[in-house]
Amino acid sequence: MAWFRRDRPKIEDQSTDEERNVRTEGIFVKCSECDTSLYKRELIESLQVCTHCGYHFRLPAPERLASLFDDGIYEPLDEDVTSADPLGFVDTKPYKQRIEAAKESSGLPEAIVSGSGKVGGHLVYAGAMDMSFIGGSMGSAVGEKITRLIERALESRGAVIVFAASGGARMQEGTLSLMQMAKISAALAMLHDARLPFISVLTDPTTGGVTASFAMLGDVNLAEPKALIGFAGPRVIEQTIRQKLPKGFQRSEFLLEHGMVDMVVDRRKMKETIARTLDFMMNKAVAA
Repeated sequence: MAWFRRDRPKIEDQSTDEERNVRTEGIFVKCSECDTSLYKRELIESLQVCTHCGYHFRLPAPERLASLFDDGIYEPLDEDVTSADPLGFVDTKPYKQRIEAAKESSGLPEAIVSGSGKVGGHLVYAGAMDMSFIGGSMGSAVGEKITRLIERALESRGAVIVFAASGGARMQEGTLSLMQMAKISAALAMLHDARLPFISVLTDPTTGGVTASFAMLGDVNLAEPKALIGFAGPRVIEQTIRQKLPKGFQRSEFLLEHGMVDMVVDRRKMKETIARTLDFMMNKAVAA
């Protein structure tokens, strides 16, 4: 039988490493937690969560809203509300240039994207912050957009959901950015008096003035796994108090253990968790 066997010649891949990398570029993404190579399509289907270790990649704001609303359908709101330069601020370059560069690199008009639609059949006004726009910093425009969400919810008897992701207040706007903390908090007090729900979802990272104001004022505070949540960063705290912080300090699980958040929820189960929460809270709101 060996007479009839025809051995196929081995075809060696003559491609260089650079050419092979070009062919696979954009197909695989390496997990930052477990170093597993993941199919990009598989990662998109899992809402940017590693299917091996559960590591949560950062999710762009438009995709986050699409994953929240029923059938991914929502009406964008206040896209024309964008940052100005009230102080004429200049550091290494003018603030106006930073804004334009952020718009170009992120593809977003501002550090938060907001919209309205239905979640589990309930009317919801939601906003999602995005770290790719000047570190998700809270300037006057961000404060105005969140406040408008709350005002619309008051008018239409809807719920408010905000996904926080921020480095804090935007220093280029000085006191005007800090005033947003009080402004949003006052609007949330009105929402509370109207017995309408505010669900705050804390993602990685949620820090600074955002944590010190609306992010921790939810009727229900949810957090994604291992999200960094705090005011100052752990390194700054260690340098200030000259002590080593506990393991996992300022992470979602640590805050859950110490009563700062109500639940740590995998992103893939976030929508159903929020919808179930609204089933209870909106019924109470209607009854009121």
